[in-house]
Amino acid sequence: MAVRKIAVYFGTFDPVHVGHLFVVERGASIFDDLIVMLAVNPRKPEADRLFSVPERLELMRAATAQWPNVRCESSEEEMTAFARARGASYLLRGHRGAEDSEPELRLAARNAELAPELVTVFVNHDVVISSTSIKERALRGESLEGLCPPLVAERLAQRLARGAPL
Repeated sequence: MAVRKIAVYFGTFDPVHVGHLFVVERGASIFDDLIVMLAVNPRKPEADRLFSVPERLELMRAATAQWPNVRCESSEEEMTAFARARGASYLLRGHRGAEDSEPELRLAARNAELAPELVTVFVNHDVVISSTSIKERALRGESLEGLCPPLVAERLAQRLARGAPL
């Protein structure tokens, strides 16, 4: 019996956007199982996040529902411990080019020290977007069409209508 190729793609996804979904789509085509881990840092107040953990999970699950081999979870665990506990052999990361290179390579090196059995796989893409820029565009009233799932755009609009800070 062949060993299943399991990968973990981690991030805060506040909010999820097309760059994240590009990585998910590629990961879903490469791996047998892809676990999208919504990272929760217990040392950072959740009040600093636009969307709560349950909201981010809901948005990510809705955005990834088309890929049957993708599941979404949240965790306060360190990413390598999370991956090991789920039998993963790979950590999936998105890479937007020069701006991501150094921090992503440092993160991959740290993960290799912590868990040498886990292989970091980078998916290069040219989607130059970030969750921060999505929030800034929403605040300026710009269209988010093509930048994030419609449900995310809708929830951002609702947040702004209630006067929530981004």
